[in-house]
Amino acid sequence: MWLSSKLPNPTSGEPIFYSQRLRQGFSTIVPMDPANSIPVLLLITALALPAQVVKPKNPLGNGLDVVAAGHSLFNRNCTTCHGQDGMEGDRGPALGAARRYFRLSEAAIFDAIKNGISGTAMPAAGLPDEDIWRIVAFIRNIRSTASDNDVPGNVENGMRLFEGKGGCRQCHMILGHGGLTGPDLSSVGAQLTLTSLRDSLTKQRPISQGYQSVRVTTLKGEVVSGMAKNEDGFSIQILDEKGKLHLFAKDELREITREKVSVMPRDIDKRLTADEFRDLVAMLSRQAHTKVTMLQEGENEIGR
Repeated sequence: MWLSSKLPNPTSGEPIFYSQRLRQGFSTIVPMDPANSIPVLLLITALALPAQVVKPKNPLGNGLDVVAAGHSLFNRNCTTCHGQDGMEGDRGPALGAARRYFRLSEAAIFDAIKNGISGTAMPAAGLPDEDIWRIVAFIRNIRSTASDNDVPGNVENGMRLFEGKGGCRQCHMILGHGGLTGPDLSSVGAQLTLTSLRDSLTKQRPISQGYQSVRVTTLKGEVVSGMAKNEDGFSIQILDEKGKLHLFAKDELREITREKVSVMPRDIDKRLTADEFRDLVAMLSRQAHTKVTMLQEGENEIGR
């Protein structure tokens, strides 16, 4: 085996290129022309690099039509073990839960469905490859954030609705513009799945910390309503609808009334037309100013 290296000339100190032959435990070092050493170095570097394995991608893509078809196929073929819509089943785990997954890439999920998982109760699906790819698209969709999906709709009109007819801007802010009494939505598309994003506009959801609606009455009879931003055993901080922050000591309050449900409207899809609601969701899905992703590792894979 021949290697090349650069050693100083013991007399002049100038660098001299050498080739070194390693054979049966002995080495022989001879001078080498620097110009001729370059191909050798390139060859050694090329041999040392690991081969790059190209993982197959979904040939059907990840469009909403593919996802919808995969959703239907999943519910027809996979719910003996897993739950409907990818939820937890009697024998299979939830496939869209916020937990660590060992199979993240399209190729890894495809292989698990097509061939099963050795040593587990997961069998081979016995479905055509195209149907398996459709199921892969569905599983990846329920694991991804809204911003990872190609959500149809007019984003510009969605922003107009956010600022006008939808009434969202009164409470919520995007990139520094809007209200303060609701959560900042500048990165909502990167924080919620598409399903969760739609549900937040149409279904009752748990109250986010710092956004519980309260009304306090002071000993003097003054009434202040707003969001409880900070509270301890001795004081409470309230942000009112005009963005003014009030700080009260609890011993100066006669009454504190807390709303048990969120003040966020749950009928946005009824207040808007179907096309307008689609446009609003599309706009919100694009809001990914800051995307924070938990690294999920498995099978030498990181991320999605």
